[in-house]
Amino acid sequence: VQLQASGGGLVQPGGSLRLSCAASGSMFSIGVMGWYRQAPGKQRELVADISTGGLTNYADSVKGRFAISRLNAKNTIYLQMNSLKPEDTAGYYCKTEARRFRFSSMDDYWGQGTEVTVSS
Repeated sequence: VQLQASGGGLVQPGGSLRLSCAASGSMFSIGVMGWYRQAPGKQRELVADISTGGLTNYADSVKGRFAISRLNAKNTIYLQMNSLKPEDTAGYYCKTEARRFRFSSMDDYWGQGTEVTVSS
């Protein structure tokens, strides 16, 4: 299972970015997909995740500013980030739960990350 993330970059405070992450490879089924972030010197934290049925979960720090969505037909998730703040600066990583075969366990797979820098 491979995850390809894109969409990071440099943006001014108050600006917007949209991240994308597509899962590919051999999978029997796929579960919750989500975005995590890690700033220098800090632990990786959940930003938002979304189930196959569209149930979402957000970190308190991004509620009302970020929106996660999902296109199940393409095993792809998006993170629309609005009203960005300098404290949103971090490496953003996507993760998916996936079952490679019918009777295998549901395991976690991580993407390579994309950098988001919010600065004037």
